[in-house]
Amino acid sequence: MKKFSFFAAFWLCILCIGCSNSQANKTDDGTSSNADQSDDTQAVTEETNYTRNMDSLTKVIFKTNMGDITIALYDNTPKHRENMIKLVKEGFYTDILFHRIIQGFMIQTGDPDSKGAPVGKQLGAGGPGYTIPAEFHKENFHKRGAVAAARMGDQVNPTKASSGSQFYIVDGQKLDENMLNQISMQYRVSFTDEQKRVYMEEGGAPFLDMQYTVFGEVTEGMDIVDKIAAQKKDRFDRPFNDIKIISATVVE
Repeated sequence: MKKFSFFAAFWLCILCIGCSNSQANKTDDGTSSNADQSDDTQAVTEETNYTRNMDSLTKVIFKTNMGDITIALYDNTPKHRENMIKLVKEGFYTDILFHRIIQGFMIQTGDPDSKGAPVGKQLGAGGPGYTIPAEFHKENFHKRGAVAAARMGDQVNPTKASSGSQFYIVDGQKLDENMLNQISMQYRVSFTDEQKRVYMEEGGAPFLDMQYTVFGEVTEGMDIVDKIAAQKKDRFDRPFNDIKIISATVVE
């Protein structure tokens, strides 16, 4: 249990440094961000309707040099959905790398500084120059295949605003009930019976729930996510061989 707790804290730190300091105080409209923002910034709903019509959701296809990954964008996180659509249509993600991978946890991308970055350079501090207010919903959780926004840590980002471009896909691992109970107590997060079932049968990263905005999920290409997560990497968790997004396309 202690070993799992250590790695959970370590993984949280990794995601917290995913956005640059220059973004910490800007929202998507360029205004200042602070702890006095309206309650809408961190609005949390207790809805637990896990049934979604996936066919009706906007999709994004990321073509990578290891295969295609298709994600569906949730309707209940409109700020993140519209931002992703905007960036994809602008070609923002073309030639961006998956700059951080941890097998059994997640793969992360969206840093524009990764374009053409030399081998060995530490990445993860870049972005479009703005953040997005958090959009937390109980039914959006960190199951295997979940797509969520990286962000700065709580000390400089008390509203948990998301990076304007960096996101991660949960590779995940299966957990038992004892682990889920420990996470629930340590991170003060509750799990519904359905969430527990998914985390035990399919896997995920439950210690991130209600801390990072989940705004979509993989509908095709989890085998590619697994393949990317398994690549050899350096001490910064950057793959030795560049894994690149060749192009991204919106399917509405």
